[in-house]
Amino acid sequence: MAQVLVLVDHVDGAVRKTTSELLTLAARLGEPAAVFVGNGYENAAGALAEFGATAVYTVDAAVNDYLVLAKAEALAAVVEAAGGASALAAVLIPSSAEGKEVAARLALKLDSGLITDAIDVRAGDGGGVATTQAAFAGGFAVDATVTKGLPVVTVKPNAVEPQPVAGGSVPEATAVAVELSDLAKAVKVVERKAKAKSGRPDLTEAAIVVSGGRGTNGDFSKVEAFADSLGAAVGASRAAVDSGWYPHSNQVGQTGKQVSPQLYVACGISGAIQHRAGMQTSKTIVAINKDPEAPIFELADFGVVGDLFAVLPQATDEVTKRKG
Repeated sequence: MAQVLVLVDHVDGAVRKTTSELLTLAARLGEPAAVFVGNGYENAAGALAEFGATAVYTVDAAVNDYLVLAKAEALAAVVEAAGGASALAAVLIPSSAEGKEVAARLALKLDSGLITDAIDVRAGDGGGVATTQAAFAGGFAVDATVTKGLPVVTVKPNAVEPQPVAGGSVPEATAVAVELSDLAKAVKVVERKAKAKSGRPDLTEAAIVVSGGRGTNGDFSKVEAFADSLGAAVGASRAAVDSGWYPHSNQVGQTGKQVSPQLYVACGISGAIQHRAGMQTSKTIVAINKDPEAPIFELADFGVVGDLFAVLPQATDEVTKRKG
């Protein structure tokens, strides 16, 4: 079977859930082969083997000293080291802001087709790679297939439940030398700072997200308390972020982060298209809003017409009691 390259999403070897999801999808298409860029491979090897990586290509950490073009050039070098585009089945990349730019640049280098924001990846009926894609700000699900070159696909988090592979052994890593172009080295990263930890899951990876909007009037305490009772991440609408009530890094929407959790709870959010674009592929949506005519109720699987400051404390108490 042909190899499927998976770009590993990690921090110093701590592999994120998005990678195990991509390895699970890669196994549907061929032999999963991880591409590890940076330091800490010894910390990541076990996790990659657990989720089915049968080969690993490592790239020197110096690539991370530059912006996305360097990573695209590194992936192109790995494609050549793996036998060239014709020898591979696909390249799968996490559908983050950086991942989509890397994928676009890689597809251009390979003269290949590109699919972004896939929510399902599978083998096509006539061979090749078939996908279901969230398109037009998440308003439509589109079945799409790359018809030219090596398929380059970015996949949204939570697209599939990761499936461990029994008896997986750590594959021998193949180091790939990358000669970066002068253009790729035109901008260099000179400093990195660790993000302050909130104790909550990462917004794009969380199975449950509780978000607050204009209806919070700037008080996210009830939203945070309910999220903590569920072990959920906290999101915010653009209105809340623009008002300075919550950090931009927590914004959910077309100009923020796109999430697709198992459960999304929208609290005091009207449901404007900007916000819907970032969360409407969630598996189950619950809306809490005082306005029974709020557009969010058209999208919700379950709705509560009421004041979030009255509803959320009751819900938090009930969740806590049942966990008790």
